[in-house]
Amino acid sequence: MSQCRVAGHQKEAFPTLWWQNKTSHTGGEEPLRPACSKNQHISLMWPALSCEFIAVFALQSMKTCLAAQLVSEKVGGAEGTKLDEDFKEMEKKVDLTSKAVTEVLARTTEYLQPNPASRAKLTMLNTVSKIRGQVKNPGYPQSEGLLGESMIRYGKELGDESNFGDALLDAGESMKRLAEVKDSLDIEVKQNFIDPLQNLCDKDLKEIQHHLKKLEGRRLDFDYKKKRQGKIPDEELRQALEKFEESKEVAETSMHNLLETDIEQVSQLSALVEAQLDYHKQAVQILDELADKLKRRVMEASSRPKREYKPKPRESYEFAEPDQSNGGFSCNPAPKVSAASSSFRSEKPSRTPSRNFSHLDQPCCKALYDFEPENDGELGFKEGDIITLTNQIDENWYEGMINGQSGFFPLNYVEVLVPLPQ
Repeated sequence: MSQCRVAGHQKEAFPTLWWQNKTSHTGGEEPLRPACSKNQHISLMWPALSCEFIAVFALQSMKTCLAAQLVSEKVGGAEGTKLDEDFKEMEKKVDLTSKAVTEVLARTTEYLQPNPASRAKLTMLNTVSKIRGQVKNPGYPQSEGLLGESMIRYGKELGDESNFGDALLDAGESMKRLAEVKDSLDIEVKQNFIDPLQNLCDKDLKEIQHHLKKLEGRRLDFDYKKKRQGKIPDEELRQALEKFEESKEVAETSMHNLLETDIEQVSQLSALVEAQLDYHKQAVQILDELADKLKRRVMEASSRPKREYKPKPRESYEFAEPDQSNGGFSCNPAPKVSAASSSFRSEKPSRTPSRNFSHLDQPCCKALYDFEPENDGELGFKEGDIITLTNQIDENWYEGMINGQSGFFPLNYVEVLVPLPQ
């Protein structure tokens, strides 16, 4: 196949297909050129295609050369150009700095928010909006705040007459104040510690890695051409060496600047410690005030006279006679009887109730149907049995005990007489 020379490079002529009908840049079809030879037609077409083709060809050739050099070093044991010890030491320190920053960033967010969902929201927090006063909290609840809300809710329900209720209100308010202080800590650390370190990772360290990667590529290119010295022009080898030295200088400068300005990271670490110190000072003050309040409440409650429990007089009940329709007992108070009538009734023993009501002083239920256990752990019973309730598993199952046996049973098989305490 004939050769054509374009831009100082020899390229193989294109196949016959290219010199037949060709669509022009204006969208029309070029007419056939029968009077033009094959090579002449290619020479006319080549400038429109040469730039892109040469760029792709050069890139593929470079990748092939770099891969060949890398394989010869890793597998064949070929020795590449060595960098000086100062450069290697600097590169090692930069690598350790990068690992330290990445690890510290992850552990700091875990320290501020052990909850993974809140940790994700902390990472996305816009501190600029917080600084401008557009955001009042980080966007996620603090555990101290949730605890405080729970205490306040039940403190209000217990009321002012309850010592425990008043104490819960005091503690709940303090917990909410702690949550606000924790919000401030999160914002402060995010702004003055996490964001600057993240910026270091995203810009400076990333830029250094780019320079080092570029340097490695140019080193491989230089070593490959050095190995072929005599087969390639000396000018090409000289250009490869110059590019290698240039990349080395750029990488070295960027690493030097990073290591020499590490005092900035010390300042950021100091900001973290200051934020923690401020948080703990405020937290100690809030908890000291709460402890004093609770001590005063304990002393006040101890000084009050205790109220004695006076049980109400029990009403006497007269059990119904056997012929009573419901077989139960009458709740009407028994009439007072004279001594004579009393002595007369004492000769006739009173009837005992037909049912045992000892279960009614504790949570219990009555079986509406027979229940035969089918699985391990289930409790069987007969219709009319009284079952002592010990726990509610969910909205469909109870746990109870009867005749010394305990187990689970469905809620729709029983009627609750005395419910479990809330």
